[in-house]
Order: sequence, then C-alpha cells, then structure tokens
Amino acid sequence: MHDYNFLPYAFFRGQLVPFPEAQISIATHALHYGTGAFGGLRGIPDPENPDRVLLFRLDRHCQRLSQSAKFLHFDLSAEDIYKAIEAFVQKNQPRQSFYLRPFVYTSDLGIAPRLHNIEKDFFIYGLLLGDYLSPEGVSCRISSWYRQEDRSLPLRGKISGAYISSSLAKTEAVASGFDEAILMNSQGKVSEATGMNLFIVRNGRLIAPGYDQDILEGITRDSVIRVAEDLGIPVEQRPVDKSELFVADEVFLSGTAAKVTPVKQVENYYLSSNRPITDKIRQQLTLITEGRLPAYQDWVFPIALR
Repeated sequence: MHDYNFLPYAFFRGQLVPFPEAQISIATHALHYGTGAFGGLRGIPDPENPDRVLLFRLDRHCQRLSQSAKFLHFDLSAEDIYKAIEAFVQKNQPRQSFYLRPFVYTSDLGIAPRLHNIEKDFFIYGLLLGDYLSPEGVSCRISSWYRQEDRSLPLRGKISGAYISSSLAKTEAVASGFDEAILMNSQGKVSEATGMNLFIVRNGRLIAPGYDQDILEGITRDSVIRVAEDLGIPVEQRPVDKSELFVADEVFLSGTAAKVTPVKQVENYYLSSNRPITDKIRQQLTLITEGRLPAYQDWVFPIALR
C-alpha cells in the first residue's frame, strides 16, 4: 500500500467536502464498466510569490477533459472545470508540489453498460507529489500487451477503462525487473508507455510517434514539441520501429506526472547517459513551469491562495 499524502478537501457532487467524505457506492456504474475519463495536472508553489501556486497549461487540461466527457455523452464545459479547479486549489491551500486528478464518470447505480439515460458527475481530488519516476532514468521493456486501436476505443480521450492494458503492462514490466513498459500498436510500431508519451533522438532530430499511432494527445508531449522547435531542434512525427529504440541516441518519456524522464535501458540495450537534447528540453520546461520565461507566460496559470 502506498502512503499517499492526499489534499484535505475534494470537489465532490458540486461542493468542496473533506476528502474522507467523498465516497461512492460499490454499485457505481463507472466502477464496473470503466465509463469514466480523467485528467491530471501539476501545480507548484510560485518561486516568486509564496501566496500563490502555478498550474501548467490549465486551459488545455480543462479543454481535454471537457472533450473526454463528450465521449461519455456528458456536457461539461471547460469553463466549469476551470472554476472548480480554482476553487479546489484555494480551499486546499497547497504549499508543496502537488498533483490534481479531475474525473468525470457515470455516477448512477446500475448494471447495464450504457451511456444514455444515466447520471454523470465530476469530482476532483489531489495529493502532494514529487518525482513520479526517477529523474536519473528508467529501464523499459517491450510489453507483450498492445495499445488499443482508436477504432475500438476513443483514444482522443483519457477514458479510464482503456488503462487496463497500461496496468497489465506496468505490472509485467516491474515483475520482470524493469521500471516501465513500452507498448506497441497493432501495426507493430511503437506507441507509448503505460501513462506517458515517448520520444527518441537520432542524429540531432527529435522523433515521436504521431497521432496516427494510437497515442494519447498528450499535453506535455505537445509542450515538448513546441519547446524543441523553439530551440531549433528538428522534430519529426512519424511511425517508430522497435529497433530504433535500441540504436537511438536518446529516449525519454513525457507526461504530467512523469514530466520529462530519460530512459536508460530498453530490454537488454543500454543507452548513453549523455542526453544533451533531453536535458535541454527538460531544463527549459522546468523554467517554463516556474514562470521564469516570459515567452511562455500563457502556459502558466497563477492561483492566489489568499
């Protein structure tokens, strides 16, 4: 069991309540059918102002969750999500780095798998969170499980039921001595890790599987690509073969929780510890999230705590 340090209040059924009181029934529809969708975003104390926190790309996170809700036939506006997150942060008064988990779901009680004529709801909780994966680098195995296809699941949304394959792949990787798993898609091309997008570097070029490779439209992924282009690093979005992972100059994972995490090993192939492009992008993103680069001020959302 993990000893998570949850924030004291949750947003639940339209109001802010103590975290232990935010409970659902064992008969909740989403629990049985994976009919939920979630987001995840990080916040940090403002280095220049102790009475406020900074949230990274809050507008994009709210927009994506609103779009994910549409797959559940739930009309939840990005503006309503934004307001709920703002109130949640102000109520909790976090003073350390934290992670927020907003979640939309079929909240009705029932046994029929469906999305029509069923109640939906939205909640938020959070926890204090440092590094999700080791910033020194992780080892990865190629999973025996495959990433789902968009024709079988709406992969443009973070649908909770889709993460069964991620869970299977993660446990398989850890049980076989690795930190993380890389999933291939049904065409045999590299897709993504269990909860992160993937990048490789070859000959000075940053390469990422494109949206046609059944990946999640990651917000951190989008940020990495924008930062790389602004730094003058050539970027390609294309299918990536498994063998490219073994001969890449650098490999890294990106995600809200993982941030930018280098990969030091794929299967029994060890990668160089010299990662100039990974390091440059990671350093730039750190400066951006701390509000230190004026060119990216529209990515940083300050919320006053007093």
